[in-house]
Amino acid sequence: MKIVDAGPLPFDEFMALALYHPDGFFGGKTLRSEKAGDFLTSPEVSPLFGQTLSGYVAAEHRRIGDPFALYEVGAGSGSLLRPLLEAYEVGAHAIEASPAARQSLETTLPPDRIHDTLQDVPKPLRGVVLANELVDNLPMAVAQRVDGQWRERWVGVAGDDLVFVDAEPRREVAEWLEAYAGEVADGGWVEVQMQAGHWLLETIESLESGSIVIIDYGDTAEGLLPRRADGTLRTYRAHHLGPHPLDEPGKTDITADVDFTALQAVSESAGATFRLVRQDDFLGELGLRDRLSGLRHEELEAMRGGNELERLAIRSTRTEVETLLHPRGLGDFRVLVVTI
Repeated sequence: MKIVDAGPLPFDEFMALALYHPDGFFGGKTLRSEKAGDFLTSPEVSPLFGQTLSGYVAAEHRRIGDPFALYEVGAGSGSLLRPLLEAYEVGAHAIEASPAARQSLETTLPPDRIHDTLQDVPKPLRGVVLANELVDNLPMAVAQRVDGQWRERWVGVAGDDLVFVDAEPRREVAEWLEAYAGEVADGGWVEVQMQAGHWLLETIESLESGSIVIIDYGDTAEGLLPRRADGTLRTYRAHHLGPHPLDEPGKTDITADVDFTALQAVSESAGATFRLVRQDDFLGELGLRDRLSGLRHEELEAMRGGNELERLAIRSTRTEVETLLHPRGLGDFRVLVVTI
């Protein structure tokens, strides 16, 4: 174990190993983002998620013209790309760190359009970069407020267990905390999301024209303050909250709420325009609420006509759409649109 040999690791380095090492959660042979896997994202809930986003991609294509492509970063099994490309035919690239997911993507795209990282895609980019539930999995540091000061928490060993150990905050960690953590009481925890900012800046600089659409759970720095007492770091496994992040590394998803204020600041510093909206409002702007209204009418008509099988099929689709728009569920996700 690296920690035994070299001593304590910053949590972001530990998280990178736990998730993306060949023996890590995403590095192995198991496909995670599917109904039989460990977590569901909006594309697995309903193909209408991808179909609806196709309207945004089409509008951007009309805005900037050709050459144009769609780039999905963290494409998973292709559950977003497939319905989107069926609804709007456009050249597409999938970027995915998981070997199992890349193999699954070969049913959607040719191998030369599937990449390990965005750096592997020919530059400059022109089009739309989609990142659905990507940023919450990018490695992050963690810090705790102690006696009015910030202390970083690294990962060390005590006997047979991994434990948090105290460390002086690294300079870049301290600077991020000063900029975005806010007034956190003693004992409070903050996830320091430097790599998310680095990824966004690199993507903006690679994009000649178009936009980046980041969809994830989280909030502004102000909105996250009430959650700082215990922090938002957590794990998932088999569609349920999992054990403590240090208990079973490599066997659970590690994630935290995204700080969108930090990402907005990166966008502003890069000279890009941006807007932050809720997922239910974003999908509503693209016509999904109208689609839901139509489904309710279709269900009523099928019931009046005595066609029970048709009614049940429509009801199933309606329920999926309601899940995407639920104000206390997926509808409460945030969508950051960064335009170049």
